[in-house]
Amino acid sequence: QVQLVESGGGLVQAGGSLRLSCVASGDTDSINAIGWYRQAPGKQRDLVARISSGVSTNYEDSVQGRFTISRDNAKNTVYLQMNSLKPEDTGVYYCKADGVATAWGVPFSVWGQGALVTVSS
Repeated sequence: QVQLVESGGGLVQAGGSLRLSCVASGDTDSINAIGWYRQAPGKQRDLVARISSGVSTNYEDSVQGRFTISRDNAKNTVYLQMNSLKPEDTGVYYCKADGVATAWGVPFSVWGQGALVTVSS
């Protein structure tokens, strides 16, 4: 099993920066990719950025060039560096791990508890 814990959310003014962290524990070798998702008030949860177990990354168009996803394998941590924040970036940010359970060979997806990011204008 895999568990995820996010941290780093908070209140920031427009144009500011925040860095979110997602720490994985448990069967971390079974993880193939981790993504960051944002859920704005009253809206669905959408993918913001994703990083694979290699070096492949992808970003949602509105954050391209402002957000950077990275990973530190030694710390089992994935980061989301968010620069030039805008009020529309406000929401709860969740990390999600996708993989295949080592013991059973069954695909899984696991969510963290979320971190609130509020960008004031």
